[in-house]
Amino acid sequence: MPKGVDTEYDMPDRPLWTGPIVDAHQHFWDPVANNHPWLKPDSNIPFRYGDYSAIKRRYLPNDYLADAAGHRISETVYVETEWDPEAPIDETRYITSVSECFGLPNAVVAQAWLDRSDAPSVIAGQAAFPLVRSVRHKPGGPATPDAVGAERTLMSHEGWRKGYALLERHGLHFDLQTPWWNLDEAVRLARDFPRTLIVLNHAGLPSDRSQVGLAGWHAAMGRFASEPNVRVKISGLGQRGRRWSVEDNRWIVQEIIAMFGAGRAMFASNFPVDSLCGTFDTIFSGFKQIASQYSESEQQSLFCETARNVYKTSMLQASTAAQ
Repeated sequence: MPKGVDTEYDMPDRPLWTGPIVDAHQHFWDPVANNHPWLKPDSNIPFRYGDYSAIKRRYLPNDYLADAAGHRISETVYVETEWDPEAPIDETRYITSVSECFGLPNAVVAQAWLDRSDAPSVIAGQAAFPLVRSVRHKPGGPATPDAVGAERTLMSHEGWRKGYALLERHGLHFDLQTPWWNLDEAVRLARDFPRTLIVLNHAGLPSDRSQVGLAGWHAAMGRFASEPNVRVKISGLGQRGRRWSVEDNRWIVQEIIAMFGAGRAMFASNFPVDSLCGTFDTIFSGFKQIASQYSESEQQSLFCETARNVYKTSMLQASTAAQ
């Protein structure tokens, strides 16, 4: 964390959150039955947590609920899983059948490649599914802060923005996954399309925990947070080679809440991906410990209501899952 920030915290004498949780970002998959190129046994893509072979296995609601035991999961938001890019509608059809069977998930962030010629038909097709609330297309671009300026992400590409413009017509949000150094492009995107909500995944990916890295992350997040049509997921905070801890992540979580407010931020597990750096209980108990300094209404927003408002998750389906 930046120099001068106190790492000692006096925790208030408040009970930890025991209310309902809407997990704003999680995944289910069956890489044996379905085509996930990156989850094939012989695939080994560059991955921010390093070796990810442990998650190349079937992961369905029963597995998730076993991991989440002890926490009151009310609803979940499924986020696309880099399914075969030639068949994005098939993924949504599959996860709809999972929801019908298990009662989870309760909202879907679907795959749509916004710069493709078939973007209009794919976006319309995704929007036709009752659970779809948003789409995600990772925009690529500069892989390090030093590369900013020399290259740009798809957020500045005319063809991609043409596809993005269709989201408003279909009442869809956009889930953005990009590292913090690309957020100035996201600010321009938010301003150019003020009626489309941008939901930033994984807190802007603050993986560089050096003083310089965290200062850059904080400045970029502050600029992004100034736009009214943005929200943020507090998730994906793991670090390669380190187990998830409150000590590592407390300052980041607190600064996100300070910048965005509890009404625009939401906790999420990113499971099973973040099982590579911590158990579900470690991560959500950590969130609860950090959040205990906030009021009950703020905690309700962070753990439940922000995600419920953004993704319009269904209580009917959630109650079915609990039966």
